[in-house]
This record gives sequence, structure tokens and C-alpha cells, in this order.
Amino acid sequence: MNIDADWVSTLFTQKDGYRFARWGRPIVPVVFGVDDETLPPLKDGIAQTVGVTGGVIAETDPELGANFMWFFCQNWDELKSIPNLEKLFPDFNDTVDHLQKTGANQYRRFAFDNDGGIQLCVVLLRMDDALAQMSIQTLATSETLQALLVWGDQAFAEVSPIAIVKENGICIVKPEFAAVVRAAYADMMPVAADDASHGLRLAARAGMLLRDMNDVS
Repeated sequence: MNIDADWVSTLFTQKDGYRFARWGRPIVPVVFGVDDETLPPLKDGIAQTVGVTGGVIAETDPELGANFMWFFCQNWDELKSIPNLEKLFPDFNDTVDHLQKTGANQYRRFAFDNDGGIQLCVVLLRMDDALAQMSIQTLATSETLQALLVWGDQAFAEVSPIAIVKENGICIVKPEFAAVVRAAYADMMPVAADDASHGLRLAARAGMLLRDMNDVS
């Protein structure tokens, strides 16, 4: 696949226009609501997907301790009993009620620092049949990828950003999306942007990275 500016711009277009943001600090995950057997492969999958950025997960955030928080439940109402969870976003109870009414099985909420970069991401997951059928590694890859950048409303409407390797069943980020993520985390790229010209720069850099990937393979 060739990476062009129109496609990249679509990835970061919201209803109110172009909006891009990435993490401006090391990512520190913490997971609640899974058993001891599930936790290690989940964290491995998170770490491998964070590696697409060219970075690694960290042990602690100096301000928050952990800044990439995962909460698993069987029913959305369970989350209301978790102490202090409502402090992560003021409309927590209304959000949970909405998720329950719509039958959603996942939700992400971001918070941003003064530079516009991602400071915090909270992932809420209700383990319905659809999510339960996914492997832990696939779930970790998919959810982490969606949290690495603030993607547009229709970013994945037509094409999934992940794929399963038939030979071993491992989930990977598709090369074109991996190139975009890696380009977005280049030191010379901003942590946030609301000008579509950013998409031009991002597309050019991602295109070069994708060509390099293809040359190596």
C-alpha cells in the first residue's frame, strides 16, 4: 500500500476537523480486573505494541504513577463500585450508564497535558462474547494501538489496522499503520497538531518508513 496525505489526514479527522495527538511521555500501563494467568500475556502484548512507536513502556509516571489504565468487567455497573474511578473523569456515572444502554463493549478516555500531548488514557472493557473470543495478544494489540494516538472518528471504518498471521496466530499491526505510528513518534514531529499540513509531513515520513520496511522484508 502507498501512503498518501489524503489517507493519513482521514486517520486523524474528527467531526470538527483535523486533530492529532500522541503521548508526550513514557507510557506506564496498569491493569485491573484480570486473573494472574491473563496478566503476563496482556502486558507483553501491550509492551510489544508500544514498541511500534520506537519506545518502551516505563515503570512509573512521576506525576500519575500509572497513566495507561485498563479496567475489565463483566457488566458496566461493576465499575461503579471501584473507589475513586470517578475522579478520572467527572461524568463517569453518566458514561457508564450510556455504555450500558448502547451495549458497547469498550471505551477509551484521554486526558492531555499543556502541550496537547496524551497524558492519560483509561480503557474500559466489558468482556462480552465478542471480546472473549479474541486472544489476549490480539486484544492487547488492538486496544493499545487505538490508545497510541488520538485517531479520527472513521480511521478504521473501512480497513482494520491489525492482522492475524495465519502461520502462528499472532496479531500484528499492519505495516502501513505501523509506519504512521512510528512516523508520528519521530522526535521532530509535534506531540499535537490541529492543522492538516501536519498530515502532509506525517504521510511523507510514514511513506519513507514503509518503503524501508518493504526493502528489509
